[in-house]
Amino acid sequence: MTLSKIKTTFVAAAAIAASSVAALPALAADYVIDTKGAHASINFKIQHLGYSWLTGRFDTFSGNFSFDEKDPAASNVMVEIDTNSVNSNHAARDKHLRSADFLEVDKFPTASFKSTKVEVTGDKTAKIHGDLTLHGVTKSVVLDTKYVGGGKDPWGGFRQGFEATTQIALKDFGIKMDLGPASQTVDLSLHVEGVRK
Repeated sequence: MTLSKIKTTFVAAAAIAASSVAALPALAADYVIDTKGAHASINFKIQHLGYSWLTGRFDTFSGNFSFDEKDPAASNVMVEIDTNSVNSNHAARDKHLRSADFLEVDKFPTASFKSTKVEVTGDKTAKIHGDLTLHGVTKSVVLDTKYVGGGKDPWGGFRQGFEATTQIALKDFGIKMDLGPASQTVDLSLHVEGVRK
């Protein structure tokens, strides 16, 4: 083989290799939800007798997610919640929420969400389908999700942030306490900031 042919073969091989690398799918980066830095929250809202809104949150939870900026549909998320950490800013009410009438935390100390599918709906929006386990019952729910932003932080890390909402019916999760027609569903909102591993 002549030198000219060797060079031609080498260039062709390099071009094929480069195109193969470019064709490889982008890999999702893994993130830990920043609960220690108080940059994440899980909140709830339910009507009280149809007259006003009762709001609260879960103070203790953990989770992680994978996020692929080039292919968001390849992303996933998992969250685990300590149900005993329910906080509606009223001690007597929180005791009732922990009882068998509602969360029954002695029997069901944790709740969880694990995604099964990410459906991209816009440049910064998606519907995250997944399994929510609450009060010992697992049901499919959909989180309407918006990408807030991402980038480097002042401590040398890299972060991504999202917000999401969904609504669940108490009876779907075996919670039979009924305060009237207006109080049978709960609005959930999540604000999540993750630190790249």
